[in-house]
Amino acid sequence: MVLLDSDTDMQKGDAAPDFELPGVDGNTYSLDDFSDYEGLLVVFTCNHCPYAQAKFGLLNELADEYDEVAVVGINPNDEAEYPDDSYEAMQEWTEDGRIQYDAYLRDESQAVAKEYGAVCTPDPFLFENSDGEFQLVYQGRLDDAMNPDAEPTRFHIREAIDALLAGEEVDLEWQPSQGCSIKWKDD
Repeated sequence: MVLLDSDTDMQKGDAAPDFELPGVDGNTYSLDDFSDYEGLLVVFTCNHCPYAQAKFGLLNELADEYDEVAVVGINPNDEAEYPDDSYEAMQEWTEDGRIQYDAYLRDESQAVAKEYGAVCTPDPFLFENSDGEFQLVYQGRLDDAMNPDAEPTRFHIREAIDALLAGEEVDLEWQPSQGCSIKWKDD
């Protein structure tokens, strides 16, 4: 396991890079599929990483509680080296209820993760729907629990989502998320 901090080049106000990825439900998703939402939380995540697993509950709660925000998990890990991150394993984890996001997508080519500048799991990006274009309003920690066994006392992502939905500026310091490195394929 290689522990990394998130480190994207994306800036506040940047447009969300589009994607076309298969979901565990058999459908293919792009940004347009979330155009009815006020916000979009894209989280690069996976099945096997203990840091990602520690945030499953929070992400499931967000998907359940916020009808106006789509919670989309994207798994970019190399499934040949990490079979727990295969499309079939992703389907199993949603079927048994461990993962209950609005969409859980497979980035097999890893092109989407590279486009966003994601480096770790979890690596969250919160976008506001501004006249049909998703613009970045927050990229950073989901909460203040930086160890998988720690209990969070502050939920940065809830603060960001609440501000977005209230029509306020998301005024949080972008502290990097921390987790396992994305398992890149050997080129």
